[in-house]
Amino acid sequence: MLRKTLMAVAIASLATNALATVSADEAKQLGTTLTAVGAEKAGNKDGTIPEYTGGLTKAPAAFKAGSGERPDPFAGEKPRLVIDGKNVGQYADKLTEGTKELLKRYPTMRVDVYPTHRTAAVPKFVLDNTAKNATAARTGEGGLTLENAVAGYPFPIPKTGNEVMWNHLMTYKGLGFTAKYDSVNVDAAGVPTLATYGEATYEWPIYDSKKTGPIDTAKPFWYVRLQYLGPARRNGEALLVWDTLDPLKHGRRAWQYLPGQRRVKLAPDVAYDTPNPGTAGASTYDDASVFNGAMDRFDFKLVGKKEMIVPYSNYRLTYAKATADVTKPNHLNPDFVRWELHRVWVVEATLKPGKRHIYSKRVFYIDEDTWAALASDQYDGRGQLYRSGFAHQSQSYDAMAPWIDTLAYYDFSSGIYNIGALPGGHYGVRYLTEPKEDTFWSSEELAGSGIR
Repeated sequence: MLRKTLMAVAIASLATNALATVSADEAKQLGTTLTAVGAEKAGNKDGTIPEYTGGLTKAPAAFKAGSGERPDPFAGEKPRLVIDGKNVGQYADKLTEGTKELLKRYPTMRVDVYPTHRTAAVPKFVLDNTAKNATAARTGEGGLTLENAVAGYPFPIPKTGNEVMWNHLMTYKGLGFTAKYDSVNVDAAGVPTLATYGEATYEWPIYDSKKTGPIDTAKPFWYVRLQYLGPARRNGEALLVWDTLDPLKHGRRAWQYLPGQRRVKLAPDVAYDTPNPGTAGASTYDDASVFNGAMDRFDFKLVGKKEMIVPYSNYRLTYAKATADVTKPNHLNPDFVRWELHRVWVVEATLKPGKRHIYSKRVFYIDEDTWAALASDQYDGRGQLYRSGFAHQSQSYDAMAPWIDTLAYYDFSSGIYNIGALPGGHYGVRYLTEPKEDTFWSSEELAGSGIR
């Protein structure tokens, strides 16, 4: 009996490892038929997706170092295709459900599809670590935790939906960045209202190139600190969030400072489907960055990879000088949104039995080159399309990092949409070159910064 039990444990262990890692022979695809991060190196058959040749690493002549703004290197290009409500059916298989819904609902909505550029580029140490992860990193607890990973993409050749989502959560966005930004809600009548104006600082301490070895799963791999500056009723509020690679043992830690209370308090509800006040409730906390946080409330199924038309190289939108130029009734101003054809991984998340969330199903579209989720569709308890999110990517060529955080959320039940992380008119995006002091990420420091 004992022998049978030990054999069963050994077999289960081998099965788990087989799902979590790839063989050395399979890993040899990285840097050959696959890019160093696991994307298909070749272009597609009809030439509308080009071969990957190293990404965009050279700034255009108009770029001014230290300005925080990045001129559009493709500003002179014209759309190769325009999709609207009249021809949406012709391209339905390459559009997300949210994109199709916008085109069907609103005659003013259009999708300008530009030539595809594979701009993604990250530092060499991230690529080297990704190669190590390919045969060493693994998930635990049914995909909910990440183990034995170094600072790179953990699963460049993914086998499961959870592995793809871990790649998204670990997307290299630089060591960190700071930016002032607007978050604006536009109601069904087309009236824009400032949800928040603030300064955000993000840091991924694991991507400090001086650190080596496996990531400590008990320590934060991601920090965010938000300082709200407007509107007036929110001026002085502040928020601090930590996440680890083991959210089951070391769950999210969050603190909030409210000027009226003059103290910092733990904020355990800053997670999952709690309405996000930063978007005035137009999205949930786990909608931020299209998805963030623990994966324990959903089953994540890897559907596969397909060619999709998604937002890409959105310099014009991210660095727009006036928020009013991009916030139009019903949807973003199509003149400011660039779409391209890219290969994406499709992951379908279904709410687990006995778990609670306002979404019963979510579908994520994850870019093969950056591993960042570029779009999502969310469904309500009746199985009807409820909301959709879009991340408007642009490569920060001076920092060798993609900017993914200019985000739009459309609520189809209310007709409201939110556009957030628009830094262009205020501050631009400045990347961290050194980690912040530990005190910057402390709750005590949050109290001092929030006083007004």
